[in-house]
Amino acid sequence: MSFFARGSRNQRTFRPKKSAPSGNRGMQLKRHIDATLGSGNLREAVRLPIGEDLNEWLAVNTVDFFNQVNILYGTLMEFCTPATCPTMSAGPKYEYRWADGVKIKRPIEVSAPKYVEYLMDWIEAQLDDENIFPQKLGAPFPFNFRDVVKTIFKRLFRVYAHIYHSHFQVIMKLQEEAHLNTCFKHFTLFTLEFRLIDRAELAPLSELIDPIILGC
Repeated sequence: MSFFARGSRNQRTFRPKKSAPSGNRGMQLKRHIDATLGSGNLREAVRLPIGEDLNEWLAVNTVDFFNQVNILYGTLMEFCTPATCPTMSAGPKYEYRWADGVKIKRPIEVSAPKYVEYLMDWIEAQLDDENIFPQKLGAPFPFNFRDVVKTIFKRLFRVYAHIYHSHFQVIMKLQEEAHLNTCFKHFTLFTLEFRLIDRAELAPLSELIDPIILGC
């Protein structure tokens, strides 16, 4: 169990948790993540360990962040409904529409829970595709692997943005704000370290992100 999961009162997940990819190497990197998180040093936790492969590091952390958002959103499922959240938004200025480029090629407006459902299904499909996230030690990553990771992170950020803008009062009532804030800081530091999300996409939570950047 990672450092962050200990603070969560409700361990229900929106989707089943995923295990680390890439066999024994993936598990070793996952243990490294848990050890550095356990020390409370978030900046150290996001850095690529010396001698490790960048793609392996991105892969293991992508799974970890997917699981974190799973846990966080799982605490809100009864509060985030088509009635309470008819659109996937992050405040009045930002609305997100869904498209996966395959089944849904043109972006469509959906409720927040439907967007998250589509998103988690899509991410799971990427994580389960061994041509994208290889499970065997030494298997090559695809040439566009970083682009896939960037898309996953961009869309996971939208879940954080929706939670903060639409459900933070509920988070406070559940006494989950410290857990949420720590998870988001970890996510942000990793995103900044590897430049995974364009700054324009981060605008909905700039008031939270700017102090993190200044503290780096």
